[in-house]
Amino acid sequence: MSLIKSTRIESIDLLRGVVMVIMALDHVRDYFHLGALVGDPTDLETTTPILFFTRFITHYCAPIFVFLAGTSAMLYGKNKTKVELFKFLFSRGVWLIFIEVVVINFLWWFDISYGFINLQVIWAIGLSMVALSIIIMLPKKIILALGLLLVFGHNLLDGIIAEGNSLSSILWYILHQQKTLQISPDHMVAFYYPIIPWIGLIVLGYCFGTLYHKGFNAQLRKKWLLSLGLGSIALFFILRGINVYGDLAPWSSQKNTVFTILSFFKVTKYPPSLLFLLITLGPAFLFLYATENIKNKVSNFFLVFGRVPFFYYVLHIFVIHVTALIVHYLLGENWRDLIFNAETFTTNKMAGYGYSLMVVYLVWIGIVLLLYPISKKYMNYKANNRDKWWLSYL
Repeated sequence: MSLIKSTRIESIDLLRGVVMVIMALDHVRDYFHLGALVGDPTDLETTTPILFFTRFITHYCAPIFVFLAGTSAMLYGKNKTKVELFKFLFSRGVWLIFIEVVVINFLWWFDISYGFINLQVIWAIGLSMVALSIIIMLPKKIILALGLLLVFGHNLLDGIIAEGNSLSSILWYILHQQKTLQISPDHMVAFYYPIIPWIGLIVLGYCFGTLYHKGFNAQLRKKWLLSLGLGSIALFFILRGINVYGDLAPWSSQKNTVFTILSFFKVTKYPPSLLFLLITLGPAFLFLYATENIKNKVSNFFLVFGRVPFFYYVLHIFVIHVTALIVHYLLGENWRDLIFNAETFTTNKMAGYGYSLMVVYLVWIGIVLLLYPISKKYMNYKANNRDKWWLSYL
């Protein structure tokens, strides 16, 4: 453990570990909650406050994951040349794109025909890393300005709507518009993570890494973290209150105060709006501020997942899906129902599948506890085999 401590920043790993555990809750809900395969947990016409915030709390995962990928790139490159960092980011980005399309999509659906390709967060990180590999060649001030422009300005593009399957439309779906394409009767592609804001986010995470350079004053860093956290949250409430810019869907008065509050916090993830990023990153900065020197049994638990995020990410999808399939079979149902394809998402055949939210939380806790010793063993192996270059890709 001392080897890990000397070479990693624990508050960053701790934050990453917490969001990785929370992320598993959302993915367990995808496989186990009644109606999850056909409904939206943030639909104010059908949701409940508990279900809404079960989904909302997991909003923190993707933006923090991407932001910290940029931070890690900065820290990795502090003793590398720009060319060496370019090669690493570019090759890792391409690798992540491949893993998303070929491996992770199979683990999500267990469909050997790849009838439904969903391009999600690993795809977004991969493309963002490829972009970052080029952007790092620019002067630091230009890099920061570009990141701010993409994050704060991309909602100006919300009014541009593409249609159809033309090359220009597909390019726009990749860049800034969520879209699911039916490319044949049996095959669909979903562009859930349009990359313009994600590129901006990884760029800002890269710039943020400067705060964690060796020799950077710790008290000054904490002042920055506190200011960034409070400032982001305050700006969220100001912009959301004005209700003019920053999110594709403005909030509105609902049937009662509780649902009006839900409407206020119903921000757009696909692509992540400015308001979405402010309300997720703001608390993350405050978390880093508050946990810089924390070391206890609870933090040690989450640190394990934060040190092996990619390994844990791939493994947890497989374990959750297999668990759902086994439970379905043991309850006397056809296990093949849990092999998903294009038909699954174009019909309501799975509308009656699923369990209560209580079951979702219990399964989530069980999955996390199951994955803890496996992740810890891999963490120790990785820490004690730093000479193996291929481990940096896992």
